[in-house]
Amino acid sequence: MNRSLTGDGVRKTLSYLQKILPEMEINSAPTGTKAFDWTVPSEWNLTEAWIADENDVRIIDTADTNLHVVGYSEPVDIWMTVAELDHHLHSRVDLPEAIPYVTSYYERRWGFCISHRQRERLLQDPDRRVHVVIDSTLDAGELIWGEL
Repeated sequence: MNRSLTGDGVRKTLSYLQKILPEMEINSAPTGTKAFDWTVPSEWNLTEAWIADENDVRIIDTADTNLHVVGYSEPVDIWMTVAELDHHLHSRVDLPEAIPYVTSYYERRWGFCISHRQRERLLQDPDRRVHVVIDSTLDAGELIWGEL
């Protein structure tokens, strides 16, 4: 289940917790609500995100870990070269096996988070064509939370 700041994953989680803790009250604030120096962002829901090669073999897939997609990525379905894709990849040279956690609540963009080792392997063939899909929605919605 994909769970971020907002969205269906949070609803499902709170619904489950409310069965265990029936005294929990669920509250919400709509997108755009100001809270001190912060604003409730759009509601983001992710169905799937992946990068596949020309044979439709998935190289990177949120089915393996939802950390692979930049949180709040806008939808995309495009073919491009690995060199073009590189501008949308996030990794940490200092932690070559780690998958970084990256979000973009307020800037409309898309991207993938991968280990630096995965990135190096991809970049061995920069002209290779890949199919990039992020099936997501960004809509006015709500931030929900539970209180005991």
